[in-house]
Amino acid sequence: MRSKTSIKRDRFLLTGAAAIGAAAANYSFASAQTGVAATMSGGKPSIVFCHGLWADGSCFTKVMGPLQAQGYDCIAAQYPLNTPENDVTFVRWAMDIMKSPIVLVGHSYGGTVITAAGTDPRVKALVYINALAPDTAAGETSQSIQQKFPATDVLKHIKVVDGRIWLTKEGLPYFCGDLSATEQQLVWATQGAPAANIFAHDAPGVAWKTKPTWYIVGKKDHTVNPDLERFLAKRMKAKTTELDSSHVPMLSQPDRVVDVILSAAQSV
Repeated sequence: MRSKTSIKRDRFLLTGAAAIGAAAANYSFASAQTGVAATMSGGKPSIVFCHGLWADGSCFTKVMGPLQAQGYDCIAAQYPLNTPENDVTFVRWAMDIMKSPIVLVGHSYGGTVITAAGTDPRVKALVYINALAPDTAAGETSQSIQQKFPATDVLKHIKVVDGRIWLTKEGLPYFCGDLSATEQQLVWATQGAPAANIFAHDAPGVAWKTKPTWYIVGKKDHTVNPDLERFLAKRMKAKTTELDSSHVPMLSQPDRVVDVILSAAQSV
């Protein structure tokens, strides 16, 4: 037979759970958004990070820490890599809990995402890291702009399983070859798997035509062609920095990437 103490404890837990559920049901998203935004520090822009195809938000941890230490509120948008339109929606949700103004930072395919999401009036600057930046107003897609330049080595080391694209371990030297062997394995283990047709179309909006931009070119990039990166940076009239890096300078040269992001943030 259960003790009276045990019965009372169970009743307390059930009552508490019911109360929490009722409170959650009555708590509007707008209230939550206001509460979170109110906790953000004032005086500096927020920084929202957008990851590429074989990645998640953890790829920015080496740069977020130093920025947070200098008083910048940072968040990495986590999106499912299904379609650009859907991923942009996730980025806007992330922006909704940050205070304005906002600096958007996009790596690789994340550049496609910030090109569309950056049209939001809260966004005041864009930072592209080895990134794509299609002019959708002119009919470009992320696929079509890449086809204007020679294919990169990493494309020989991918596989499609159940409609998702995976990077193989053999492709790591062409994706993040300037990292240690241990870090390369972590990159592989935390990869996202995009939909196989994710480059077929892009979300509307071309923010780099109207917003100030910064661009980092990886001179040793074997994932996005460095000449494509230079073309995009020149076309958007970006303040451009070239690094002797692979496709992931935010992991291999985080200090240099932080400097570029600070330059953008301090201009806001």
